[in-house]
Amino acid sequence: MRPNLRYSLALALVASAAFACESSLWAQAAADPAAVAKAEAAQKAADEALAKRKAAEGVVAEAQGKVKVAAQMLAKSKADESKATADVGAAEKASTEKAAAATKATADAQALEKPSTDAAAAAKVAADAKTAADKLSADQAAIAKATADTAAAAKVAAEKAPGDKAIALVKTAADSVAADAANVAKDVAAKAEAAVKPVTDTAAAAKAAADKLAAAQKVAADMAAAAKAAADAVPVAKANLAKAQETSKQAEAQVAAAKAEVDKQVAALNAVAAEATTALKGAEDALAAIGKLVSFSKQVAPVFAKRCLACHNAQTAKGRYNMDSYLGVVKGGEQGDTVLPKDADGSNLVALLEDGSMPKDADPLTKDEIAMIKQWILNGARLDSGLKPEAQLVTIIPKLPQPPAPEAYRVPIPVTAVAFSPDGNTVASSGYHEVILWNAADGKPVRRIANVAERTYDIEFNKEGTLLAVAAGTPGQQGEVKLFNPADGTLIRDVMTTSDSVFAVAFSPDGKRLATCSADRTIRVFSVETGAQELLIEDHADWVMDIAWSPDGAKLASASRDKTSKLFDAKTGDSLVTFPGHNEVVYGVSFSPDGGQVITSGRDNKIRVWNPANAQQIREIAGFGAEVYRAVVTPDGRIFSCSADKQAREHKLADGAAVRAFAGHNDWVYSVAFNPATKKLATGSWDGEVRIWNADDAKGLVTFLAAPGYVAPAATAAVAK
Repeated sequence: MRPNLRYSLALALVASAAFACESSLWAQAAADPAAVAKAEAAQKAADEALAKRKAAEGVVAEAQGKVKVAAQMLAKSKADESKATADVGAAEKASTEKAAAATKATADAQALEKPSTDAAAAAKVAADAKTAADKLSADQAAIAKATADTAAAAKVAAEKAPGDKAIALVKTAADSVAADAANVAKDVAAKAEAAVKPVTDTAAAAKAAADKLAAAQKVAADMAAAAKAAADAVPVAKANLAKAQETSKQAEAQVAAAKAEVDKQVAALNAVAAEATTALKGAEDALAAIGKLVSFSKQVAPVFAKRCLACHNAQTAKGRYNMDSYLGVVKGGEQGDTVLPKDADGSNLVALLEDGSMPKDADPLTKDEIAMIKQWILNGARLDSGLKPEAQLVTIIPKLPQPPAPEAYRVPIPVTAVAFSPDGNTVASSGYHEVILWNAADGKPVRRIANVAERTYDIEFNKEGTLLAVAAGTPGQQGEVKLFNPADGTLIRDVMTTSDSVFAVAFSPDGKRLATCSADRTIRVFSVETGAQELLIEDHADWVMDIAWSPDGAKLASASRDKTSKLFDAKTGDSLVTFPGHNEVVYGVSFSPDGGQVITSGRDNKIRVWNPANAQQIREIAGFGAEVYRAVVTPDGRIFSCSADKQAREHKLADGAAVRAFAGHNDWVYSVAFNPATKKLATGSWDGEVRIWNADDAKGLVTFLAAPGYVAPAATAAVAK
């Protein structure tokens, strides 16, 4: 649920509970009948407005429910789309890889075809050779047998005719022929036997080659089938992706429509809520008129802010009781039951006020103030309509004009801030409940701007000189930032109010934003045009003493009592860098003209120059006799500083070398300002003195006390005589 809706619902619950009990109060009222009638009518109007708001909140809740459902559908469709996109990628990759594998397998199979054919041919040649050898062997065996038979016959004939020489000659010839034929047959048989192994080997090689080819051809066929399947999967995956994208588009349209409906209903709710707030305020005013309502913001909170906050705030919550907001007041502290709605006697706060325990070490509250607080509790301890329970008291109490400045100062007061107008003709200085404008040429007062908190801590003109920003406060009670028109002293805008002093204020380089820093440990950035708060930074552990913009307006640098300087993103408020090396309170901070360095000053009697890129110290500038309050860096790279050793000084930014001292003050030099147009330096000291110098030679031009109407004791005595 949006924050404004939670706030609206909270208001409805508080207001409904409060109004439910009012009829019994009215029944007991002895007020003017017309006033009672008016209150009854106001209550009726408020009840009707609350009912309308409740109905509108129901419509908004229903519309938000539809947004939630649509958003869930969109998330699912986006997940499906993401998966489909991945599937397309995977399918295309698989198709490419499998096609490549199929091509390679086919090439591998083709490469095996010739070896297989050659092996088969070799096997056939070997087989043919063996067949021929076998035939030759058989023929030779037959010849050998025939010749052997002839030799045997010749032998028989020779045995029968031993003396026949012709037969003996035939026998001899037959034996020779038979022997030769046997030898030839033997050789041919051996060769035929030798031909068996090549035939076997070539046959085995041919079979192996054929088997290898067959296996490769099968792999190629399988790969081709897989490649085709992968290729077929690509258009399917793309079709699924297109479908998922269309579903996402429809879901996005549904979310947009649902959000538009929520915006429409929220706008309607805001209008109804505004009407309800107006009606509730009208009812509150009517109740107050018949004495049946005590306003928390208008009556109770001012008492708490003035008498209680000094001891019961977020930083110093004595008894663990933080009273800086309505929420803190009703929540109570360590004693419990501090505020019990409708039970004043049982509320510990009333007991402490009545017996004088609170405020501690101070005058007790008046009887009327205690009676008012008791009545507020009896009425339900309610918060005024339209206010946030967590809002600081100082931001919801009636904004009253500050006390007037003294017509004539009885004593000079410390000059805690000085500033030049852009043209250098005017110097502004801090006063008591005022800012005083002086003629820079002769130190004569030009204008006194009133309606300022007790102490002014910082003053800054915008670059056009049309606005004067003032950071001020009444310590421990209230801090404020105001914008004035320096031409006539009129208040342009109350920028902020907080529970403790505001120490510094700075316009952004383009003049559109205003940065502040306070004792409440915060840095805030406001729109100059609208006054709206744009940024809240809560990163320091103690008072934030000074604030500065980088030349490009992208960063903010701070100085703090927590002994650090920090760098922040001026758009988001994110902490970027911490410069921790001072080991003492850091009072002042500035940027170099190019934004590449941060310059700080502090209680350690030094100025330090830092590199924001790595948070490392570039150099330190010493030679001060006491703490250094401010360090102002000029566009041409000069550092002007002021110190509690009663001097202002100039140093070179480039190397830290001392250039000159501005001596003459008799007390701490607490504030310093430089004007590029006139090359003048203004300094303000703790004894109320302002001096204007020629910055190029430290020659004093004008000296005056920033205390209009002040007459020194010696002069007063002389007049009396």
